[in-house]
Amino acid sequence: MILIADSGSTKTDWVLFNGDSIITRVKTQGFNPTQQSTEDIYNVLSKELTGNIDTTAPQTIYFYGAGCAYENANKRMQAALENIFTTRNIHIHSDLLAAARALCGHEEGIACILGTGSNSCLYDGKKITDNTPSLGYILGDEGSGAHLGRQLVSDCIKKQLSAPLCDKFLKKYDLTIAGILERVYHEPLPNRFLASFAPFLHENRNNAEIHNLLIQCFTQFFQRNTMVYRRSWLPIHIIGSIGVNFAQEIKETAESLGLSIGNIVESPINGLIEYHKN
Repeated sequence: MILIADSGSTKTDWVLFNGDSIITRVKTQGFNPTQQSTEDIYNVLSKELTGNIDTTAPQTIYFYGAGCAYENANKRMQAALENIFTTRNIHIHSDLLAAARALCGHEEGIACILGTGSNSCLYDGKKITDNTPSLGYILGDEGSGAHLGRQLVSDCIKKQLSAPLCDKFLKKYDLTIAGILERVYHEPLPNRFLASFAPFLHENRNNAEIHNLLIQCFTQFFQRNTMVYRRSWLPIHIIGSIGVNFAQEIKETAESLGLSIGNIVESPINGLIEYHKN
């Protein structure tokens, strides 16, 4: 019995399966052990997962998660899982490896994540051979929901967008400058707060100002995260809600840069199931 978890900063998909049979599918909120403690993660698992899955059933656990690319973060995630499940055969991998395995299988390609956060890697069909670190929502995460939201907020406050558009945005979310600063600098998980504005961008994607903002953000993503691999002939595959919801703008940006987009899917979980079945 194998349990696979695919975790982003916003949500986690859990699938328990045996051979070709899926036993249980569960969704919980997302985790990021670079920002959350073992205790915080354990509390969420206890509340949202233990009542929905047999914690004694998995013999092997593959947890793919945002932030799970560094030893200390992985130790926090491992400790939380060990306090929930009876098995100690637990493998912690990055969400980036999940994307590569799900999108590319055993073929060479560039695998990207465009969700609440963003990341990319060069994959040779077996392993990640190169990676441009995402650096999180403060120093990086170009093209992510957090980046799009941050740009929208900044452009509104600094009067880079028209007054009617800014008013529409601020009224929709009942925002003030003081409230925005409080949420970003003094409350937990500001990346999720910023990413929560992606629906507004999607609803207004045909507005010329919003369209330009999106193209600008996705151009930064490609220039700073995929073009550095110098493999312009390889397809660029994308996983994540931002990738799916803004596929049109992403393809437009890629074409303008001479890049080729491959598959765009919302979640790697089905691809990971196939990968681990084999």
